[in-house]
Amino acid sequence: MASKFEGVIESCKAQMKAQRIPCNADLLEKIAKSLGPSIYNRDASTVAASQKSELATIASGFIGKKLGVKDEAKATAAIQYAIEKIGPSNRSKKRVVFYYLIVKKLKKESVYK
Repeated sequence: MASKFEGVIESCKAQMKAQRIPCNADLLEKIAKSLGPSIYNRDASTVAASQKSELATIASGFIGKKLGVKDEAKATAAIQYAIEKIGPSNRSKKRVVFYYLIVKKLKKESVYK
């Protein structure tokens, strides 16, 4: 039987496949692990891209602190990129996939080595 973690990863891979997003499974798993138990919470496991406060938190917390990118324009561009890739009308933007796209866009894979 698959673990809860494997279930989350499979669900992320399915979203990526549906949106034709190339997947580096190793990086995807490392990002998922770094998010801790939030990936199992229905509300916290998705990104509310229409909420400016959530996007600001991602920009300062994840992009600023975790990835070390302080350039606001780069952070905003990476967030917009993730929204576009997953689909602006897709109401279920998985946080792991969203962060994965941001990491790839900013070329910050080295943070997860």
